[in-house]
Amino acid sequence: MDKFRMIFQFLQSNQESFMNGVCGIMALASAQMYSAFDFNCPCLPGYNAAYSAGILLAPPLVLFLLGLVMNNNVSMLAEEWKRPPGRRAKDPAVLRYMFCSMAQRALIAPVVWVAVTLLDGKCFLCAFCTAVPVTVLGNGSLAPGLPGPELARLLARVPCPEIYDGDWLLAREVAVRYLRCISQALGWSFVLLTTLLAFLVRSVRPCFTQAAFLKSKYWSHYIDIERKLFDETCTEHAKAFAKVCIQQFFEAMNHDLELGHTHGVLATAPSTSAAPTPPDGPEEEREKLRGITDQGTMNRLLASWHKCKPPLRLGHEEPLVGNGWAGGGPRPPRREVATYFSKV
Repeated sequence: MDKFRMIFQFLQSNQESFMNGVCGIMALASAQMYSAFDFNCPCLPGYNAAYSAGILLAPPLVLFLLGLVMNNNVSMLAEEWKRPPGRRAKDPAVLRYMFCSMAQRALIAPVVWVAVTLLDGKCFLCAFCTAVPVTVLGNGSLAPGLPGPELARLLARVPCPEIYDGDWLLAREVAVRYLRCISQALGWSFVLLTTLLAFLVRSVRPCFTQAAFLKSKYWSHYIDIERKLFDETCTEHAKAFAKVCIQQFFEAMNHDLELGHTHGVLATAPSTSAAPTPPDGPEEEREKLRGITDQGTMNRLLASWHKCKPPLRLGHEEPLVGNGWAGGGPRPPRREVATYFSKV
């Protein structure tokens, strides 16, 4: 268990490596899913193309959405996009960088599915079996004598060997090899194009927009680190708040019991409208509370953090006024979050 815990902590601390591993696992899972999928072409004119399009497009869409859902940065991107500007302006370039980073990883599994589908050829065979050139590959003298619907019905059965009865017009093996050859050529072309596109996006683009790329990357990492540190600070405060609250409860109950033994009756509970009592916990717990000792103050702090985050300018220590900062006082993430709690 200790080894698994160490691996989990390592993955948490290295989110990029963790997400790359998740994308690799999803890519392998998509290939395994296709190999286990029971492909059943309806072999009916008008239905073959719809069925093949659904097999080719629906699973990649599902895999893409799953890739986005499993990325922890989706909620961070949505929060940064929807938050009020307050005293910190929103940079569209940073939002685009965050979305592109997530989309690139989420697209790996769909690309693998499409590539495997085209290389296998069953889906392409089912979709375009009615478009086989009978006059070139089969008995061209008999094809003009067949009505269009009858010819389409006959060719639509090419993917189904158990019901195909048109060998007198076109040998099924010839049509299958012809369509699978085209499908595999499209599959390898798709793999080549996506590989070249990924190379250009990952390697060449930063060379032409290096300054903008570094800026977007830096502030994207900053937002991620700031959010993690804020969550850690809130967790520490919640633990200290709960510890002091429980200690006060036990002390109050002990005092009531002592009064009950002395006077024969329990003391009445304090009124809810009474002013909050300062915590009597250890010095370390009081320091973690940072002066925030009641629910209302904590709620105002959380609302203020969402509505008006501190500006990103270092050099000043300015207090909070209302629901935002009085002026510029940016800090590195850990210090900024800690100061934010202490100034509320």
